[in-house]
Amino acid sequence: MLSIRDIKNLLGDDASSLLGHRCKTIDKKMLHLPGPAHLKDIFGISDRSKEVVKNLSEIYGHGRLKNTGYLSILPVDQGIEHSAGASFAKNPDYFDPENIVRLAIEGGCNAVASTFGVLGIVAKKYADKIPFIVKINHNELLTYPNKFDQVMFGTVQEAKNMGALGVGATIYFGSPESTRQIVEVGQAFAEAHRLGMFTVLWCYLRNKEFKKETDYHTAADLTGQANHLGVTLQADLIKQKLPECNGGYKAVSPEGKYGKFDERIHEPRDEQSHRPRALPGRELLHGPHRSHQFRRRLGQRRPWAGREDRGDQQARGRLRPHLRSEGLPEAPRSGRRAPPCHSGRLPVQGGDDRMREEWQPPTFTHSTKRGCSAAASSNSFPSGEGLRVKRGGSAPACFTAHPVLSH
Repeated sequence: MLSIRDIKNLLGDDASSLLGHRCKTIDKKMLHLPGPAHLKDIFGISDRSKEVVKNLSEIYGHGRLKNTGYLSILPVDQGIEHSAGASFAKNPDYFDPENIVRLAIEGGCNAVASTFGVLGIVAKKYADKIPFIVKINHNELLTYPNKFDQVMFGTVQEAKNMGALGVGATIYFGSPESTRQIVEVGQAFAEAHRLGMFTVLWCYLRNKEFKKETDYHTAADLTGQANHLGVTLQADLIKQKLPECNGGYKAVSPEGKYGKFDERIHEPRDEQSHRPRALPGRELLHGPHRSHQFRRRLGQRRPWAGREDRGDQQARGRLRPHLRSEGLPEAPRSGRRAPPCHSGRLPVQGGDDRMREEWQPPTFTHSTKRGCSAAASSNSFPSGEGLRVKRGGSAPACFTAHPVLSH
């Protein structure tokens, strides 16, 4: 295990900048950050039914991050979204749905999110061992020419019948099809809440006009508004990419004919506001009292992603020999532990295999099985000893809830 001192030694001259950053753009008092009472504080005063809150408590109380307010969820829908052959050919074990679920269990994740096919085929064996989240819509790449449109693959009732506790969906905000998707997902989420299930929304942007010299699909002002639309649809959890830039509204339409914004959401508040780690605050809450995600009342899941400034790149180079391989781990077998899912930044591959070495250590509980846990130090990473990793594979993305701003 690496201690804080070890990490500082690895980061060298960049340690102070990377670990000691304090965001002055958004005051942390304006955000509802994860904690042991997060579920009660946020959903206890909401309109969510007792059954919805109970199912939410199942994922918050499961895995190695149980009862911390943090979540680590393994989502594997690449078989549809990125094509099965392209995703799993280098590691064929993951054509078998059971290995996907076992990876989440042995990794200590709070839940596993996947397709009707993956979760349904093993539901009787595993639905009571780890919370299931069924992804109910997808974009497939077999249609020629390829198009990008999320369509329904099943019903909320089917997800309920297999024992899932929640459902997930994607909306491509900004796309020509987004209006239909908003209506479909809104109706599905209302049905899920009626049946006592929680809801997860992938709030992604997609429009060719968002890609200029800079790719504004991850602009903080645009993704922040996508988050706000997502929670307005009553998504209980939001998945969003880390912001890499700002000023999407102005870039898409310099004449000011696209959307509405306040210049204060683009103005830097301090000399470090332009750096990537300062942008998530703008994504969650732009300008004074301008809420996008209800001041982060609702949890947000993020992968390791985002551009790095020069200091981040240099630090990454020094850390690389000590980081886990970026390949897809072999399917867990007898006597072999799967890589832990933890609340630091997790490696993501598939759509985006870039990584951000930005670590904010929470205190968490390490659990490999329900009811069997041991306290883990907040100043150390979960041990990676004994892990077997197959290099060069395409990895399912783990995404986590974590405090976006450090103070």
